[in-house]
Order: sequence, then structure tokens, then C-alpha cells
Amino acid sequence: MIQSDRDANGVYLRVSGDLLTQSLETVETTFTSFHTDGDDVTVDLSKVEALDTGGAWLIADLARRVKAGGAEVHYLGLNPAHSALLETVAENIPDDPGIETERRSFVDWVASVGKRTVQAGKDGLSLLGFLGLTLHRLVRTILMPRRLRTAALVSQMEETGFKAIPIVALMGFLIGVVLAFQGATQLKQFGAEIFVVELISISVLRELGILLTAIIVAGRSGSAFTASIGSMKVQEEIDAMRTLGLDPIEVLVIPRVVALLIMLPILGFIADIAALIGGGLMSWIDLGVSPGMFVTRLKENTGIWQFAIGMIKAPFFALVIGVIACWQAMQVKGSAQSVGQRTTASVVQSIFLVIALDALFSIFFSVMEI
Repeated sequence: MIQSDRDANGVYLRVSGDLLTQSLETVETTFTSFHTDGDDVTVDLSKVEALDTGGAWLIADLARRVKAGGAEVHYLGLNPAHSALLETVAENIPDDPGIETERRSFVDWVASVGKRTVQAGKDGLSLLGFLGLTLHRLVRTILMPRRLRTAALVSQMEETGFKAIPIVALMGFLIGVVLAFQGATQLKQFGAEIFVVELISISVLRELGILLTAIIVAGRSGSAFTASIGSMKVQEEIDAMRTLGLDPIEVLVIPRVVALLIMLPILGFIADIAALIGGGLMSWIDLGVSPGMFVTRLKENTGIWQFAIGMIKAPFFALVIGVIACWQAMQVKGSAQSVGQRTTASVVQSIFLVIALDALFSIFFSVMEI
């Protein structure tokens, strides 16, 4: 509660009750709108029962405004604890906070672009170094299989592979249905409905099956890798590993990368089969292409290379997703916010690089006429 009186000696301000942050909204307006018209102010705090930093700031801010107007502030009934807190807060209120203006000059824009470019170059070099370190540990594990942590590998295979089968199969089935439906709509115009089989099989086996599976794995498993290892980085568990003589790359990264190398081709195969089933079902419903005819044309007109090309891409996609996710986790800087930012960056970068790598593969196989 606040009461004020004015006499010949100035303004007498009585403050009572609790001046705590959670209850300041009831008195904040009174404090901020209080005017003295240049008179001295005497603040009676003898009936203040509790005072925290928020309440001390209101009183100190009032005193600052009174002194800026050329008047003086006197305190009555201020106990030592409250006096020390009030003095500390008053010393830390800036005299002139100023206004931060947004710089928009051309030179500043060029400077910001330059800083981002330099940072991108440093990140690229760091990522290449991490990739080399991961490949070194991977080769060493292949040459010395006893170094592989089998329990961690099996656990990661379950998390990244087995538990992802439902969503991958559903995605593949729906992609097959969509391809068949959209393809039929266009091919009907030319009386070439039967070629919907080739459209579905080549699109799914060569490109869409493994590409969309990799995108799902990047969003599902890649983010999980970054979040889990990043949380360990925040809690200093990785530093503890190094102190115990354990290699974090070998303990944390290799099982995850190997699990992806094993499971992504399997998930891609499941997506391909589900897409063919969905496409065949939709072709039967919409175009009258029987399952027997669908399988016959699939055997006659779709070569093994269409399937092999998709499977060739799978290990490369898996390596990209695993390395990006674990590298981003290692860049976490000790806060939950940093974990969230790095997890988002991990998913975005993984998906971008997977699509870019798929484009490079498409160009390569086109040049090789495969």
C-alpha cells in the first residue's frame, strides 16, 4: 500500500506491506506515475514487511527520477538488510540506458554477410574434420570388430530402424497411391494407362522410395541423435568420458552411424515394397490393372538397376544423416536453448544435404547412362 502527503517540507511517502516481484503489478503504476514537482521526498519504509530486487528497483528508480529533478530523497525506518539491497540495486541502475538503434547501412550489411561467410567456412572445415574422424574410427572398428559396442548398436538399430517401420511403410504406401492416381489422371488422356506400372516402379525404386525414407529418418532419428548427445554435452557427460579415457566418437557416434548404415537400406526396401503395393492397389481400383498384370509388367519393364540405384544411395544418405546429427550435437554450448537450436539445424542441414546428394547421384547416373 502507498500513501502520500504533501507539506511545507516536501512530499511524505508511506510504503507498507510486501514489495515483492509477484505482487508489484498492484503498485507499479503508482510508483512510475509519481511526480514530486521538484520537492524533496521522504520515503517511510518502516512498515515494509518484505522486499526483493523488484521492489528495490521501484524505490531506486523513484529516487533516481527525484534526484534528476534536483530534489533529495530521504529514507525512514529502513532496516539494514533492506538498506543493503536497495543500495546494491541503485548502484546498478544505468544512468543513461540509451536506445539501441538497428544499424542498416550498406557497410554493416556487407560486414554481417562477411561474418556469416567466415562462420560458414569454419563450420564446413569443422564438419569435414568430424567426418574424417568418424571415418577413421569406423575403419578401425571394421578392422577390430571387438571395439564395437554391440549392445549400443542393437539399441540404436531398434530405435532408428525397427520403430520407424510403421511410419516408413505408411509413407511408402501413400506415395504409391498418389503416384498411381496422379499418373492415371494424366495417362488416361493419351490412352496409355498401362504405363502407370513403369511410372510407379521407376519413380519409387530409383528415387522417391529411398529419398523420402532418408528425409523421414533425418527428421526422426537425426534429431534424436542431436538431442541425446547434446544433452550429454550440456551435463558434461562427454567430458567425463574423456576423463575416464573413453573416446566419445567410438562410444556415441559409431554405434549410431553403423545403425543407420545397416537400417536405412532396409527401411528403403520396405518403403519400396509398400509403395509398389499401394500403387498396384490404386491401379487395380482406378485403372482396372489386375495385380497379375501389374507384377508381369513390373518384371518385364523394370530392370534390377532401378532398384540397385536406390540401394546404392542408401549408405551415403545414412552417413550424411549420422555425421551431421552427431556433429551438431558436439557443437552444443551448455544450455537447453543451444540443444534446441542445434537439433533444428541438424534436421535442416541433413535434409538439404540428402536432397543435394540425391541430385548429384542423378546427374552421375545420367552421365553414366544407367
